[in-house]
Amino acid sequence: MKRYHFINFFQVGSLVMLLVAVGLLAATATMHFAIHGAEVQVPALKGMTVVEARSLTSGLALDLDVDNRYYSGDVAAGHILTQSPAAGEVVRREWRVRVSESLGPQKVDVPETVGSDQRVAALQLRRVGLEVGVTARLPWTKAAEGTVLAQDPPAHAQGIAQPSINLLVAAASNEAPDGFVMPNLTGLPVTSAQADLTAVGIQSTTKFVDVPVAPMGQGYAAPTLPVKPGAIVAQQPPAGSRIAQSVVVELTAAK
Repeated sequence: MKRYHFINFFQVGSLVMLLVAVGLLAATATMHFAIHGAEVQVPALKGMTVVEARSLTSGLALDLDVDNRYYSGDVAAGHILTQSPAAGEVVRREWRVRVSESLGPQKVDVPETVGSDQRVAALQLRRVGLEVGVTARLPWTKAAEGTVLAQDPPAHAQGIAQPSINLLVAAASNEAPDGFVMPNLTGLPVTSAQADLTAVGIQSTTKFVDVPVAPMGQGYAAPTLPVKPGAIVAQQPPAGSRIAQSVVVELTAAK
């Protein structure tokens, strides 16, 4: 009789242990689902249209954000160029997926805005589908306040990345400069170029090089005029680049 009670007790204990194990497994599965059920794998969006990509990410509870637009000769306009996070990465639902959209090949001609009033320049750019990018102001006594002194990219530039043009605008003489756009110094006498840079607090170095004499024109072609000694033939950074006041400009002049 005692042996029967011992066996019965052993069976009950085994059943309790089994129930505890099942409960632990269920809890583990629930926790796993709670953690991983809120995760999703980022799909490959490159090459899709923005509409297609938005529909796909919305179905996965992801938030699509088009944060940049670039010209591209390889990807058709309206299609995805790049994405972040990359395809295949695992993220939580409602994660923001940032993409860049292709504008197709560059078809607009960058207008010349230098010398125009800032507001007129902005209208010129918008008229051809371009945007005003960063606008820097520079105290400049040789031009009226609000006049565009330089632009980046320069007029008629090809192969630009984004549809935005940065402008350097003349400011009042007592206003502190907040950045510069490198002017085109090519052809100027080296002394004039150095003086213009010094006037705005930018240092420069100059090296002189031999410039070969251009050949005479043939047929009806006009002859190429020789480069005058002391004229700027190259500069670094190039015209239209946005620079800080701490940058040292490298000038190359003809001997």
